[in-house]
Amino acid sequence: MTALPLIDSHCHLDAPEFDADRDAVVARARQAGVVAQVIPAIRAADWPALAALCGREPGLHAAYGLHPLYLAEHAEAHLQGLRERLAAGGAVAVGECGLDYFVEGLDPDTQRRFFRGQLALAREFELPVVVHARRAVEEVIHTLRDYPGLRGVVHSYSGSEEQARQLCRLGFLLGIGGPVSYSRAHRLRRIVAELPLEHLLLESDAPDQPPAAQRGERNEPASIAAVLDEIAALRSEPRETIAAATTANARRLFNLATA
Repeated sequence: MTALPLIDSHCHLDAPEFDADRDAVVARARQAGVVAQVIPAIRAADWPALAALCGREPGLHAAYGLHPLYLAEHAEAHLQGLRERLAAGGAVAVGECGLDYFVEGLDPDTQRRFFRGQLALAREFELPVVVHARRAVEEVIHTLRDYPGLRGVVHSYSGSEEQARQLCRLGFLLGIGGPVSYSRAHRLRRIVAELPLEHLLLESDAPDQPPAAQRGERNEPASIAAVLDEIAALRSEPRETIAAATTANARRLFNLATA
């Protein structure tokens, strides 16, 4: 089967799980057709290494942000540091940022403060946002309405059909990865089958969220080829159509060059 040009819109290639074989992981991704990867940061401490990684490897693109799961490591000064990092150039997005009401012990008000701070920076620098929304999709939608004109993607989408439509009306895309391959993900599979293609992005979220066939294994960006096939089957459309649309969507959202 011919490899089609794909973009992994969400991949944590800088994670320690890839320290032993990062170059081989990238090589396997390229062989699978993955021509570019967006790597969203999760902590301020990771920004310098992420910048260095993307600077030495073509096709890797950095997003800088403060992930809600690492709230204990964030400080107010990091928002100013993020502004300085964005002002220096090189970022294709702000994030990963957002809200997580699944994990206990993460103060909601502090999450909201950091989320809104990053949304304001994204609008200031005219960059898209990479949004994490776990058991918080409704509040994320209401928050995004306070920042009209902002663009972005809600990665690893897990909301309802109506919430998906609301996000699309706001100009946001939905990141679709390994979870769509699980037969019990009825709602997600229905959304992917019915939503207009211009609102979908492929993502791996590697090293997490592998497709069903690799359940329990470390995920890799090459796996989005399997996600592509799953989406094509759900929509009864050629994989070439899905690949072309999702790649164009990613290039447009993140302002990625075609070569």
